Amino acid sequence: MAEFRNIGVDAQSATARASNLISSDRVEGTQVHLNSTSSIGHIQRLMIDKKSGSIVYAVIRMEVIDGQPTQERAVPWKVLTYDVDLQSYKIDTTDEQLRSGPTYPENTSDPTFDPAWEEHVHKYFNTEPYWNSETDRATDVPFGKKIT
Repeated sequence: MAEFRNIGVDAQSATARASNLISSDRVEGTQVHLNSTSSIGHIQRLMIDKKSGSIVYAVIRMEVIDGQPTQERAVPWKVLTYDVDLQSYKIDTTDEQLRSGPTYPENTSDPTFDPAWEEHVHKYFNTEPYWNSETDRATDVPFGKKIT
């Protein structure tokens, strides 16, 4: 019988499991802050990799500034952290950097992303693409990896 990695006592407790999970409809609409400053928008939707089931992008609907039209930005999920005190997500960038970053494709509400566009997003935010990361991809071993 295969052995599986121990994920830790804390992660296995009922309390930890309950407090670490959140439904997607509670994430959508959550404010996004630049570090601890004011809100720059909210999470409009999440983009999920079909094979791994992992969230790979958060689409942020930017707040209007100086009459500019509302824009959406897809950012790698890895660049966001949740701040319990603010009850919002934070991104470590400047307003200017985020607003001048790659825009979310406007041609459809659920785009099939172009690989070149995805590469550009990951380079812009200096993150490893999710398709290169073993920890973010589905494995051939369901429900965990075998210890060899």
